[in-house]
Amino acid sequence: MATNHLLEIKQYGQSIWMDNLSRDIIQSGELRDLVENQGIAGITSNPAIFEKAIAGNVIYDADIEAGVRAGLPTYKIYESLIFADIRSACDILRPVYESSNYLDGYVSIEVPPTIAHDTQATIAEARRYFQEIGRENLMIKIPGTEAGLPAVEQAISEGINVNITLLFSVESYVNTAWAYIRGLEKRLQEGKDISKIASVASFFLSRIDNNIDAKIDAKLKKGVDDINLEAKLRAVQGKVAIANAKIAYQEYKKIIESERWQALAAKGAKVQRLLWASTSTKNPNYSDVMYVDELIGKDTVNTLPPTTIKACADHCNVGVGEADGRHPIETDVDEAYKLIENLKDPDININLDTVMDELLTEGIDKFIQPFQSLMNSLEEKIKVLSPV
Repeated sequence: MATNHLLEIKQYGQSIWMDNLSRDIIQSGELRDLVENQGIAGITSNPAIFEKAIAGNVIYDADIEAGVRAGLPTYKIYESLIFADIRSACDILRPVYESSNYLDGYVSIEVPPTIAHDTQATIAEARRYFQEIGRENLMIKIPGTEAGLPAVEQAISEGINVNITLLFSVESYVNTAWAYIRGLEKRLQEGKDISKIASVASFFLSRIDNNIDAKIDAKLKKGVDDINLEAKLRAVQGKVAIANAKIAYQEYKKIIESERWQALAAKGAKVQRLLWASTSTKNPNYSDVMYVDELIGKDTVNTLPPTTIKACADHCNVGVGEADGRHPIETDVDEAYKLIENLKDPDININLDTVMDELLTEGIDKFIQPFQSLMNSLEEKIKVLSPV
């Protein structure tokens, strides 16, 4: 029988979650099979995923009609659909949640992307989602914006599990980690239990390489006379996201060694794991599992879309970097720092901070657009299904 490499990865202390959710995979039994037999230990969702799931899918029509008969506005009908799917997924993953001592088995749902820059609205929606969905193994996704971090801190202090999403820069990850720690400290000061709270910091990958590769391609298209300069530019392509992630992991190690974290750990706190997101390889010239193979490591999560799950189960190279006892995430770390530093080379001249700011802005837009598109699609479907 062929080896399922997804199951191998678990031995290295990394959990595999799936970046996909729809009623089809819930009702067909596919999700249960993935959880029970394929090693999938969590689910993430976002507005783009729900747009694909709901738009043009008759499986939701009966519930939409029920919402229409109840006189619900479009947004409430939308919530009734996705909340039902999230509850069902949480129930399927509940055994994982319990057997992992509340570390895995979570289902993530994002607060509306339209409030990404509104702290108080984000806090209010995080509370409401957590209460109305009513599942302990729910994670609320909050964007890692400047306004999002105080919301993260408050949500954690209230015992709400949080998935901080759209993290691109190492600095934004570090800020996120300390927001989690402050939330736990606040909760502890209030005399409340912190042992069942979980959080992940979703660090995006392929979008970084796409952005930087495009900038390198633009330079190459202008024409490069010096062969050494061309080699220098090409050496950066497809390498920045993984280097950036390896550096973020080094920051994670520093944080969990700090006295503040150790004090929380002594009270039962769970580490906020780095979660590798945006892991489908967009460039066909690169390995379709490059964002899996090179980032396997302890206390991390990798969330994969269905196509990458299949590819990894088939041909992930899980043993890479193990010869000297280190996990892949711990290999070539010095080279990662050098590569990031090389972006400042006048010949390359790519400002990584600017790239990260661009990606955060784009990331929010990429969630707002499908969210609005889904609202429009629902409006049209409501008109069709409404009684005359």
